[in-house]
Amino acid sequence: MKQKTSPLRAVAFLALLAGACTMILPFVWMLSTSLKESNLVYTIPPQWIPNPVDWQNYRDVWSAANLLTGIKNSCVITFSVMAFSTLTSSMAAFAFAKLRFPGKNVIFMMLLATMMVPAVVLLVPDFIIYTKLKWIDTLLPMIVPASLCNVNNIFFMRQFMIGLPNGYLDAAKIDGCGYFRAYSRIFLPLCKPAIITNAIMLFMATWNDYLNPLLFTHSESKQTVQVAIAMLNSHYEQQTDIPMVMAASMIAILPVLILFITCQKYFTDSLALTGIKG
Repeated sequence: MKQKTSPLRAVAFLALLAGACTMILPFVWMLSTSLKESNLVYTIPPQWIPNPVDWQNYRDVWSAANLLTGIKNSCVITFSVMAFSTLTSSMAAFAFAKLRFPGKNVIFMMLLATMMVPAVVLLVPDFIIYTKLKWIDTLLPMIVPASLCNVNNIFFMRQFMIGLPNGYLDAAKIDGCGYFRAYSRIFLPLCKPAIITNAIMLFMATWNDYLNPLLFTHSESKQTVQVAIAMLNSHYEQQTDIPMVMAASMIAILPVLILFITCQKYFTDSLALTGIKG
């Protein structure tokens, strides 16, 4: 017998649909604007379907902006952070979830407390430190700090590992495995959904980072993709080529979109498991 849809479920569906539209409409407008001619951007009423469709913006943006160099630098930073941060954060999460050592809970609470410190407060001390290390105008300020035990990732993966049976570690000890071998051979493969979810969030945060590259780099050869796009904006609105900016933004958002669509299953699975077992 087919179950009838209750009014409450219908209202919830409509509310979720309205929320989804608020997320999708800006993306659709960005795509539409990237295919318009400059004089059609501010037409009233707004033109959602470009007429004519102008692909020239996607060809011209490569010469108008330092986009290729920005993409290369963003790829170096993003994939370096994803690799090293996943390693360090998963090892720390394993220690906090499965090992016993003095002061474990205190250290973990101190780590969580650092999440309440606004990032803006650290900009001046960071700049002074990087200047003394001669890291200014290099990619290191964006790679090294983000690669050393991201607190958000540690917390997320710790919650996931707590849900894994402690019997796995006991069995590994009986078989003669040390802690590192148990981590690498048993717990790391079991944390695949959580690792992929962390990789997606790290990719989005690092790829979309604008403030740090803007502050710590100044040469064109060290620009990231977000800084390269920002350089397309003029101080005067009427002089900014809005369709070209939207075309560059579409190119920049594609890697994030492809990664999320490809790994969406692991993302939802890990969130569900963490919520149930945490």
